[in-house]
Amino acid sequence: MSGPTSGQPDEPAGAALVPVPPAEDVPHLSTFSLDGRTVPALYLVGWVGTVMGLAILLVSVLASGTQPARWLFLGGIVVLGLGLIAAAGSQAVERSRRLDLPYRGPSPVLVFVAAIVLTLVLVVIVLAPLSALGVDATTPAATTVSLVLTTLAYIVVVRVLVVGPGALSWFEMGARRPDGSAVRELLIGAVLAVPVLVVTITLSLVLGAFLERTPSPLPVAADAGGLLFNLVSAAIIAPIGEELFFRGFATTAWFRSLGAAGPAIIRGALFFSLAHVLTQLDESFATGVQRAVFSFLALLPAGIALGWVFLTRRSLYAAIGLHGAFNGIQVLLAFLAARALAQ
Repeated sequence: MSGPTSGQPDEPAGAALVPVPPAEDVPHLSTFSLDGRTVPALYLVGWVGTVMGLAILLVSVLASGTQPARWLFLGGIVVLGLGLIAAAGSQAVERSRRLDLPYRGPSPVLVFVAAIVLTLVLVVIVLAPLSALGVDATTPAATTVSLVLTTLAYIVVVRVLVVGPGALSWFEMGARRPDGSAVRELLIGAVLAVPVLVVTITLSLVLGAFLERTPSPLPVAADAGGLLFNLVSAAIIAPIGEELFFRGFATTAWFRSLGAAGPAIIRGALFFSLAHVLTQLDESFATGVQRAVFSFLALLPAGIALGWVFLTRRSLYAAIGLHGAFNGIQVLLAFLAARALAQ
């Protein structure tokens, strides 16, 4: 398999044998028209579901604090999720007809938004009943469950919207069965995490002099059990789901579209950093903005390194190893620091 330095993404077997239609044979599709669409009903469901879902969510926000608001919120995210999945599915179907495109699948941004909404649905369905029974949703164990649901959402949307229509295969995204090389790639990635972490910590110290530092997204681990859950969350579950989506899917899609590794790595890193900004919320708008900027800038080196490792080694395992070690070392350092301060 050729490396990214060639400037051209790998093509599926037999792709060169498929004739490329001339530009005039590709139908022009208007954004707000059903004319010329392969599956107009799917496109219509996408638009109607998205608009209706957003409207229901707005009503639930206006009615916040009441019992019906909770059901409206759940109904809103379900309708919105169906609308976004239908919209991405419609885009996938239309782009699959464009044999002149190197990547014939839905936009990674649209698929990501669908994954986030699906995650919200799963979290509400699974964690809300547990909270009603008195289970604390802010514990390390609950966070692990939440991340499992997020990873499941990533896998589902990629399977339905990308692999299903044939835009990319699991193999092309690096999701291959583990073999003897998998352990080696994981270890190589873990070793590379050390210099990336040094750069990130140094950058964080500089940014911390001007911006509000971002708190850890994981709950405080009060004991060894909490530490174990945090390590499983940060070093195993999150890297698998995020690397499959941001590197395996998104970076591969952009590599094919752009035809060069550098722009694909930068776009994937920006996307990765922006996605993590979504979790930086605060009661103060000014503090929230500072934390968002801090998180975005501090994660850029890791995002670039992850994209470079993935495309250079053509190994999702190497990216997972780097990501897992990068997160795991920080969790251990934070735990040890908290224990030292408590003594």
